[in-house]
Amino acid sequence: MGMKTKIALGAVVGIVVIGAVSANAGDSDTADKGTSASADRQPGGAKDAGTGAGAGKGKEKAEKAEKKVSQAEQFKAFVKENGTAQEKEAVSHVTKVQGADEQNDILDAADVYTDFTGGIMGEGTGPAKLIASAFADWKQSENGLVTVYDADGELLGNGQF
Repeated sequence: MGMKTKIALGAVVGIVVIGAVSANAGDSDTADKGTSASADRQPGGAKDAGTGAGAGKGKEKAEKAEKKVSQAEQFKAFVKENGTAQEKEAVSHVTKVQGADEQNDILDAADVYTDFTGGIMGEGTGPAKLIASAFADWKQSENGLVTVYDADGELLGNGQF
């Protein structure tokens, strides 16, 4: 096989792979998404699929109330209900959560800010691993990374979710 043939074949394979990845990137309604246990807790999940147009204003008020609750408050409420005692203690230091609301399962990144001080050498590195673990219980992603920061914005730890 000549060098030009190899290059042409490589280019064709590359285009096919890129096309397949981009075609799958738009598929957000897969079968296992609608049947997951967390679908009942998330807007647009399987729980909302059966509601009709007759729900009216009651549904709209519930959606507005849910949107008013910050991501940090939602995370704390989940851990309060489902977490261990150590996770509850660690999550009590969370002040802000960003990036947990929209996921695409390609490269999801969430940031959790805490009131710990001292950076990676401080007191927050142990609880940061608990916070990352609790976050992974709260949100699921094919390829997600949660990063935990201290009060000054210094890295404490991270984990996959």
